[in-house]
Amino acid sequence: MGIKGFQGTSLLDFPGRIASLVFLGGCNLSCPFCHNPALVEAPEDLPDYPLELLFEELEQRHAFIDGVVISGGEPTLYPGLLSFMRRIKGMGLQVKLDTNGLLPEVLAEVMQQGLADLVALDLKTAPGRYRELHNGPVDSAALERSVALLLQGSVASEFRTTCVPGLVQEEDIRQLGALLRGAQSWVLQQFVPHHSLADAYRSLDPYPAARLEAFSELAREFVPNVVLRGI
Repeated sequence: MGIKGFQGTSLLDFPGRIASLVFLGGCNLSCPFCHNPALVEAPEDLPDYPLELLFEELEQRHAFIDGVVISGGEPTLYPGLLSFMRRIKGMGLQVKLDTNGLLPEVLAEVMQQGLADLVALDLKTAPGRYRELHNGPVDSAALERSVALLLQGSVASEFRTTCVPGLVQEEDIRQLGALLRGAQSWVLQQFVPHHSLADAYRSLDPYPAARLEAFSELAREFVPNVVLRGI
């Protein structure tokens, strides 16, 4: 398991800043709507991006990037994550970490060591339904611990939910909303079927915009600042 991809600059992944995007292979979920299936199903088949080359390129881009987004797969599975983040921070760059929140002990270390400037936690559906997202057991209590860590507010955070038809419905929004009380914001994203891990999801029609608007109104009963993305 290692660095599986290194892309150019991105604005969407680090709001308000220009960032380079790094992917780490492997995941502890197998969400049928995942848009990076190769990083989940067979990361060992993908070549590792040489670490020293990556840092050389970050040095070359240092003058026009503000930070690095670490995504996946699931980055908290990467054994060298903390040292990797520490080295990026040592370059004077900001770091955003994308995570599914299922390894709260790693997230706690990241936060305690001040290695992330922003953590984005993906809430896939109501915690009790997470068994539908994997071919093995899922500890939904771990997700709840990660949410609680971020709600403490020591690191800037973004909670986001991709509104996948069937997996995210009104009751799921209510349960997630109850979990997120006290959050500064909650992003609801439109589902994009292309490149989904499961074949059936590639032909699944996304919710119409009006349905997402209705979700956002419901979500605001729990989190006042709800942002719709992708519609």
